[in-house]
Amino acid sequence: MEFAGQTLITSGVIEVIGCILMKFRVIIREDPEDGGYVVSCPAIPGCHSQGETLEEALENIKDAISGCIEVLNERVAQRPGERLTDVAL
Repeated sequence: MEFAGQTLITSGVIEVIGCILMKFRVIIREDPEDGGYVVSCPAIPGCHSQGETLEEALENIKDAISGCIEVLNERVAQRPGERLTDVAL
């Protein structure tokens, strides 16, 4: 994968919570101030990470996505008459 100083949008398979695999599109930008790369996952508001290399940034966003999804799942509140279940994609 090449990165020539522009915004790169890529997709990757991310392992999330156990063996469930999900695919997320992420946006990668070079960080002109600190060097390295900044990565965002638009599907999950507030989910960002960074890394000194492109490979490190992509690994770090995987951890960030997993953490964000775990927190979102913990916040699910069950109301009377509702039940919770898991769905694998």
